[in-house]
Amino acid sequence: MTEAPAPLNAGEPATVATAGGTVALVEGSTFCLSDSSGDVRSGTTHGFFFRDARMLSRWELRLDGRAPHALSVITPEAFTARFVLRRPPKAGHADSTLLVVRERLVGDGLRETITLENMGREATAVGLELLVEADFADLFAVKEGRAAPGGVDATVAGTDLLLRDRSDGVRGLSISASAEPAVVPGVLSWRVVVPAGGRWTTEIMVQPTLAGRLVQPQFHRGELAASTGPARKIEAWRSASTEVEVDDVPLTAVLRRTESDLGALQIHDPARGGRPFVAAGAPWFMTLFGRDSLLTAWMALPLDVGLALGTLQTLAELQGREVDPLTEEEPGRILHELRMGPDSARVLGGNHYYGTADATPLFVMLLAECWRWGADEATVRGLLPAAEAAVRWIDEYGDRDGDGFVEYRRATDRGLVNQGWKDSFDGINDARGRLAEGPIALCEVQGYAYAARLALAELTEAFGDPAAAQRHRSRAEELRARFDEAFWLPDRGWYAVALDGSKTPVDALTSNAAHCLWAGIAADERVATLVERLGSPEMDSGFGLRTLAASMGAYNPMSYHNGSVWPHDTAIAVAGLLRYAHVPGAVELAQRLAGGLLDAAAAFGGRLPELFCGFGRADFDPPVPYPTSCSPQAWAAAAPLLLVRAFLGLQPHVPHRTLTVAPHLPAHWGQLRLRQLRLGPVTADVTATGAEAEVEGLPEDWTWSGKAG
Repeated sequence: MTEAPAPLNAGEPATVATAGGTVALVEGSTFCLSDSSGDVRSGTTHGFFFRDARMLSRWELRLDGRAPHALSVITPEAFTARFVLRRPPKAGHADSTLLVVRERLVGDGLRETITLENMGREATAVGLELLVEADFADLFAVKEGRAAPGGVDATVAGTDLLLRDRSDGVRGLSISASAEPAVVPGVLSWRVVVPAGGRWTTEIMVQPTLAGRLVQPQFHRGELAASTGPARKIEAWRSASTEVEVDDVPLTAVLRRTESDLGALQIHDPARGGRPFVAAGAPWFMTLFGRDSLLTAWMALPLDVGLALGTLQTLAELQGREVDPLTEEEPGRILHELRMGPDSARVLGGNHYYGTADATPLFVMLLAECWRWGADEATVRGLLPAAEAAVRWIDEYGDRDGDGFVEYRRATDRGLVNQGWKDSFDGINDARGRLAEGPIALCEVQGYAYAARLALAELTEAFGDPAAAQRHRSRAEELRARFDEAFWLPDRGWYAVALDGSKTPVDALTSNAAHCLWAGIAADERVATLVERLGSPEMDSGFGLRTLAASMGAYNPMSYHNGSVWPHDTAIAVAGLLRYAHVPGAVELAQRLAGGLLDAAAAFGGRLPELFCGFGRADFDPPVPYPTSCSPQAWAAAAPLLLVRAFLGLQPHVPHRTLTVAPHLPAHWGQLRLRQLRLGPVTADVTATGAEAEVEGLPEDWTWSGKAG
């Protein structure tokens, strides 16, 4: 008998889930989906995944031929879980005396420790089986239900089980256990006698192989969980990050989960010097996404500027260089997504797909924001050519017809029909519910393009080219005026979601209009009316902002983009409203939307999902989950950080040695504290309550303001 490793973060708060639902564990490009007992069942979308391929398609525990009963799941971090189970009671008995604990850890492999603890007064005999299958299916084949069994060679080497993908021989799996099992293809089994009051433990290691070589996992056999690579990584992330404290207990729990999830979703690519970027989300988007990774990095700036810089550098290396209709690559265009699975070449445009209209201006916006937050000047200068190429893309390829707006239309029938953040095929429609015909110019993309031009103007001026800066500012102001003329619907009181291929406004009331507030393109005289529309019961679900108003023809609260609530979308709306805090009603609506969203977070155990259904709070409380929502998901995880920053009114400008704090904190938050906020070479502590703030630690040559206007 061996001792079980000590649980990770013993004594720290943990998320507890009762039986039912999917448990997702994530670490970089590795993740595992199982049921609440820890089982991966055949014929489901569950599995252990590595680099966009499902390595394990079955991983089921049996005690004397029966499935154990699930009691609870404890997930102290995003990459580890303890599944608490019991052996099914004997016939005629209500209770069981055998406790079963499965402790699972992922990180370029999977380690599972199974512990049997006998609570009875006599020794008990147990037949333990682990049923194992692999299919090495591509992630998208699993998602779409196309994964088929077969095509796997299984061999036994002593007490190890070896699995290999027969189709190409590249991917494989090695499974071994500390308490030597009897092994046949598909089954590891043990015959165990557990003494009264005693325990029995085995530790199982699952290691992927690539081209016949074992992948080194981020942990070793017998290593304490707190000493493993994933644990060291999350602690390094926490120690390097700003500490956020708030009196409000539910918000504290949400921020703790945010920090853990963002740490686990980070990928440090050794092929690119180990620079970090954040994967979009589990289970289907555990890879670099231009839009998602950029927006997440923006939201996470109060914690760490390094994540944003790593994201920018990685995307700059992958920036478009040529015209390729298959991948939709164009010079200066920023990548939409990067894939590594066995079928990647057949997904969208291939391993590298560029079909997005918004990632390119968001790239420029984030670079300037990193500069303001104190990123190394040499690094920012090094990325400036990529930003200039991105703005040239806006002018030369993004603006397809020379009208000053960025439009999109997919290059082939394999690309995305819609290429904004609402990229489902039916995501853009008018008030009657009719789908928009392309090329489509989205309102929020024009906002991003406006902000990108101003961002590049600021950078070029700072780095010695005032003439270029003036050109970019002039183009931005021209765009703002043309946008107001073309997109504002005076008879409706909101911005059209888009212009269609005939330049007709697509007149649905959507959350996209709130992004125009965040980007700053909205004219001041429009905002009061827009605030009224966004705050109407048609848009405010009570748990956040709906993507589409309930009064619109295509409204469906159970849809992906036509009436659901996306946490990142609501957080951007809140940040946009607080940008226009001087407008009557803007702050009140921001506080109401944020309060509803954080109530939803509490209902989801402290972790905001990618999206949830947009039913009104009066109809369903707690909110109704969306069935295939990613969780954890990067920009949903980061959304609470954007709320904190927006309500603080936190605007640093390290090159100018200034810090603005203009708080509008909700009263029930109490006191909010940022400790060791990193601003380039400077660290400061910020404390705020209501509309007042204090800052400590700034050098004497800095200036700051700390009161809401």
